[in-house]
Amino acid sequence: MDARARLVALLRSRSYRTGDFVLASGRRSTFYIDCRRTTMHAEGLHLIGALGLAAIRTLGWRADAVGGLTLGADPVAYAIAAATAEHPPAIHGFTVRKAPKTHGTAQRIEGCFEPGGHVVVVEDVITTGGSALDAAEAVRSAGGVVSGVLAVVDRGEGGRAALEAAGLAVHALVHARDLGGGS
Repeated sequence: MDARARLVALLRSRSYRTGDFVLASGRRSTFYIDCRRTTMHAEGLHLIGALGLAAIRTLGWRADAVGGLTLGADPVAYAIAAATAEHPPAIHGFTVRKAPKTHGTAQRIEGCFEPGGHVVVVEDVITTGGSALDAAEAVRSAGGVVSGVLAVVDRGEGGRAALEAAGLAVHALVHARDLGGGS
């Protein structure tokens, strides 16, 4: 089984659920993708790192670092960063806080982000695109350049269009329809 097929299988078995759910966007859905059950799984981290890195390089996105809004984006970013240790050049990880901390350096972006750097914003699941838009705005406000948005799963519910309307290129490793949901 190739890496993408294995990732789809892991997402189906570990992360995809049917029922009646309220999403972070406030929308109701008959399915839920708890991507963290895959993105924090040892094999999931390995697959997402390899597939994410391959996608960034195939798309030709310039990336000094990868990151996004905590918590969903964190394991995705760190998996990709770790994959570059064996496949240089290195791409480092960062995290965007939901709000700047009120102590210490009072930063909103933590980790290996540098003003002027090119980054790929990552996300576990895109629904409305709000989290990725928030992260992209934080990066831009801090002087970074966003090369694109990479998601593990696109729910197919308008998030891609919202991100593209904001001038961001978008790529998802998997679509919700691959798991049994979405349109």
